[in-house]
Amino acid sequence: MKFSFHYQAHAEALYYALTEDAFYITMEASVDNKRSPREAMIKYMDYSMQEAAAYGELILPTGHTYGASLWSRPIDEKKEAERDRLKEAFLFRQMGEKSLETYRNIVDSMSLLSGQVVDKSFWYLSILGLHPSCQGKGRGGSLLVDVLQKADRHGADTYLETFTPRNISFYERFSFQTVADFHEPNTNARYWVMVRKKNTHHFRD
Repeated sequence: MKFSFHYQAHAEALYYALTEDAFYITMEASVDNKRSPREAMIKYMDYSMQEAAAYGELILPTGHTYGASLWSRPIDEKKEAERDRLKEAFLFRQMGEKSLETYRNIVDSMSLLSGQVVDKSFWYLSILGLHPSCQGKGRGGSLLVDVLQKADRHGADTYLETFTPRNISFYERFSFQTVADFHEPNTNARYWVMVRKKNTHHFRD
């Protein structure tokens, strides 16, 4: 089935932003040999943005395509089941059966581990990425602040998971605090869970 891009330039920026992330390295390695792994992962990024726009929050830089932030937030069980069904259909059709299995295994593992310190009431920053040429220039915060303020208005705590330790200090500027770290067996990598309590109001890019 042909894939329809909605955010291709942003998706390409996310792909290059996350080339050192163990989750995406593992997913790219799982793409079946009939497809281009790079193209499949750019489709994955684009689909994830479509999903965030439909079921969560999608923040894009105004007038630019250098990155994005993607969030999920609590939704009713019917919508959650629909979202998950569509995601799995995308993975199978565009990346292959092994990618679907790999995704399920990682998500199940991380949900079990992170579920020790967060719950379904939290808003979740699933992806934040800027093209490498735009990193370190004070642009990342603009992709976070609006949703953090919106979460505050809803009285919601937020969390994220990162496989990249150098990102921790960036998130700390926005009042995220590390609450746990775990070894994820499918990626064979360590990741950190960071939580921001509602109404902490510290936004320093």
